[in-house]
Amino acid sequence: MSSFSLILASQSPRRQDLLRDLDISFRVEAADVEEVPRAGERPVIFSKRMAQEKARSVSLKFPQDWVLGADTVVSLGKRIFGKPDSPREAKKFLEALSGKPHLVFTGFCLINQSLKKAVAGCVGTRVTFKRLSHWEIDWYLQTGEPLDKAGAYAIQGRGAFLVREIKGSYTNVVGLPVTEVLEAFEKNAGFRLGGNTKHAFQP
Repeated sequence: MSSFSLILASQSPRRQDLLRDLDISFRVEAADVEEVPRAGERPVIFSKRMAQEKARSVSLKFPQDWVLGADTVVSLGKRIFGKPDSPREAKKFLEALSGKPHLVFTGFCLINQSLKKAVAGCVGTRVTFKRLSHWEIDWYLQTGEPLDKAGAYAIQGRGAFLVREIKGSYTNVVGLPVTEVLEAFEKNAGFRLGGNTKHAFQP
């Protein structure tokens, strides 16, 4: 059994926390990728493409390592909500999502250049917000939490009060669909939880 450390192509603290909770050893190498949807690109396709581009850009620098890329978007119909550029834009996001169901997509890609292995997927979760008052939106904006979150909210943080109902993967909304990502690790990199050696992968 050989020890193996994953590279996470993301600076997201939420994704890092989810991996640490599973005792998975990894290091962070942020990807330098422009996150702009193409004209008419569907949210599910956009999130998957971004995850693939992030993983590939980092894997080219570290071809011997397994690299995980991920990207989360919030969508209402065909409209994509990424991270807001300002409190004003965050307020518009929250007003648009108030009282409505929306979809959260997280694309992910696991790749190893030297082994010529790559797998990609995308998971969707349906989230319904309560109807928000103006003072609730203003209070949430004042916490500063919405500014670096897709859709301008964090379900695992203060933003939990926004959510009336969720159908699907909770960790997907946080930023990484843990079940599906672990399955990709197991099938492609030989990883198994609770192995004889901590943080071990079997090639």
